[in-house]
Amino acid sequence: MPAPAIRFRVLGLVVLCLVFITDFGAQSPRANPDLTAHEWGTFTSIAGRDGLAMKWSTLRGSAELPSFVEHLNGAQFKAGLRGRVRMETPILYFYSPQETTVSVKVKFSKGVITEWYPQASHVEPDPKNSIDSDALFHSRRSGSIEWNSVTVSPNLAASFPHGNQPGDDEPNQYYAARETSAAPLVVRTPAGEPQKKDQQEKFLFYRGVSAFSPPISAMVSPQGQIQIRNLDPEEIPSVILFERRGDKLGYRLGGALPSQMKLDPPELTATFESLSRDLQDILTSQGLYPDEAHAMIETWRQSWFEEGSRLFYIVPGKFLNTILPLSVSPAPAQTVRVFVGRLELVTPATAQAVQKILTNRDIEGLQKYNRFLEPILEAMKAENPAQAKQIEKDLDLTYRSPRIQQ
Repeated sequence: MPAPAIRFRVLGLVVLCLVFITDFGAQSPRANPDLTAHEWGTFTSIAGRDGLAMKWSTLRGSAELPSFVEHLNGAQFKAGLRGRVRMETPILYFYSPQETTVSVKVKFSKGVITEWYPQASHVEPDPKNSIDSDALFHSRRSGSIEWNSVTVSPNLAASFPHGNQPGDDEPNQYYAARETSAAPLVVRTPAGEPQKKDQQEKFLFYRGVSAFSPPISAMVSPQGQIQIRNLDPEEIPSVILFERRGDKLGYRLGGALPSQMKLDPPELTATFESLSRDLQDILTSQGLYPDEAHAMIETWRQSWFEEGSRLFYIVPGKFLNTILPLSVSPAPAQTVRVFVGRLELVTPATAQAVQKILTNRDIEGLQKYNRFLEPILEAMKAENPAQAKQIEKDLDLTYRSPRIQQ
């Protein structure tokens, strides 16, 4: 081959390599070797008769949030939105030895973001548009939320909000998440809203509802034994069966779940202290710092350990990143995400307890199950169709009792 032709071919290969390198670099996110991101959250579902997550909504809103938290379509909108999973209190922390600014985006498969703080740069779908109660089951779009300018400020003497409405300064599950060594954050006011001040917080907070199916099922036998199946190719790192009846509680550690297992109902001889220790060990083994694990448990102490039976499990990492992909730019050197799945179970003990409450018109007893009452009653009626009308009658009479009228 003539020398000019060889030089031309070599030059062409060099140009192609430079184009490839430039293109690859343009597509790769910038990385910050000093930045760390940690996140925890909860996916809450309720198992139907077939063990799979049911479609459900709540009869009342979730636990009260401080008044400064922003809501999609009003504070009570989420209560009536039907889904299979209620994503509760994801908390995203950042750690850095020096001040740095990042942008954050989270997508939510088959879902919508319903609450958040600090103020977001963009929320999809648009909070100004109305959404009907069954929208998640006939829409192919995914929800998302973005914060385009989040300053991680490790040396900031932060002043976190407590709001200006009655009750904002009272103990609230929201505030427990601040008790960590994470760096304070400053989120700038979106362009066009000069009347708002920059907002400070210890974390990025958001919630939502989705129609996706969890990676686990749990069928309850007439004797109360739980048949658990992993529906995902990836191993579920840990499962815990929990039950509470009045002042007594118990739990059974199931360990990792490669495919399936059976668990007997736990003996109600445990304590909150022992359960908290075991939960904290599981959370830290997944990568959370001890103070983050403690903050998560304190945030959910009242809700996780309330009356009834439920299965806790660690959501597999690949499943989580598919359902709820997180993008941070510049990319952290380390990102840890630990989500606890909560699958509520309608066991024979729960059905008997609710039936007794309805028969006795015990409105205070009914309040213990109120958030899950609709799906519990649906499961009871599916199990015993002949009693469906009586269950509805008892429920109606209970809510019309003189104690409610007062």
